[in-house]
Amino acid sequence: MKIDYRIVPYEPEYLDDLTSMALDLWPKNEYMHLRDEFERFENDEKQMVYLSILEDLPVGFVHVALRSDYVEGSDSSPVGYVEGIYVLPEFRKKGMSKKLLLEAEVWCKSKGCIQIASDIEDDNVVSYAFHVGVGFKEVNRVICFIKNIG
Repeated sequence: MKIDYRIVPYEPEYLDDLTSMALDLWPKNEYMHLRDEFERFENDEKQMVYLSILEDLPVGFVHVALRSDYVEGSDSSPVGYVEGIYVLPEFRKKGMSKKLLLEAEVWCKSKGCIQIASDIEDDNVVSYAFHVGVGFKEVNRVICFIKNIG
């Protein structure tokens, strides 16, 4: 079944819906922390959020940023970086994430990028399949460590 939705740049009226979806994507965060982050980069020219809107209700988003530091596997700078992409479960498998990503790619190209990167948790097989399915190629696997010494 085809659903009629549109992709739009983030607007402040969608802040609470965006934050709720982001909390679903990153459940280890706190609501107000995520909300504050989205508010902070509302006017940041190095970050962009696009929303998938269905009948005036946000049902998905992509957050993309420009990174000028080293990005694993890249050979250019800046690099567009998918900080997060999410669609409500009941609207998945309808091509919405792919369209969100395409909009993010257009934005990245307008900022001078010739590459876009992303990362996922090593056990997220759904996200891995999505990334490979939309044309990303795996460039490395990294396990990070930290030790408190204080």
